[in-house]
Amino acid sequence: MMGMQSTGLPTMRWALSFAICVCACASRAQAPSDSPNQWVEETVGAAPTFTTATLIPIEMPAYVSVKLGVDPDTVTVGNDGIVRYVVVMTNATGSVNAAFEGIRCATDEVKVYARQGGSGKWTTVAVQQWKSVNDHTPSRHAYAIARQGACNARSTPTKTEVLLGLRRK
Repeated sequence: MMGMQSTGLPTMRWALSFAICVCACASRAQAPSDSPNQWVEETVGAAPTFTTATLIPIEMPAYVSVKLGVDPDTVTVGNDGIVRYVVVMTNATGSVNAAFEGIRCATDEVKVYARQGGSGKWTTVAVQQWKSVNDHTPSRHAYAIARQGACNARSTPTKTEVLLGLRRK
């Protein structure tokens, strides 16, 4: 009987150690890949120049009278997982406004870095903060851009995948 206890104890220790290891690995696998404590946004430079000649149209609800499009030459995907782009808004009179924005797919958030109005000059947004793409203010275009190709669920696609998604709608 003594021999059984001595061989059973190492087996139980091994089994317990294995179970702890499996649980630790499983909990680590479920942790977000970019936890708020580890993620750092890249430094964002000046807003890129854009053209209205090659805009990829963004589908918006029928009640939205402004036409929206993303300039494909401004789309970038940073090492920080942010999809940055210039969205161009044209109203019925032909007046053009633009915004330089970034979508963080992992958290479903958008940030506006700069805006351009009728003057044609970029104005840096004084308080740049992340907001949910589901937020109704000031516009739902970030939600539409995210869902139409900028994000693949909550993962960030490559620039090529973003452009294919936006064009495919």
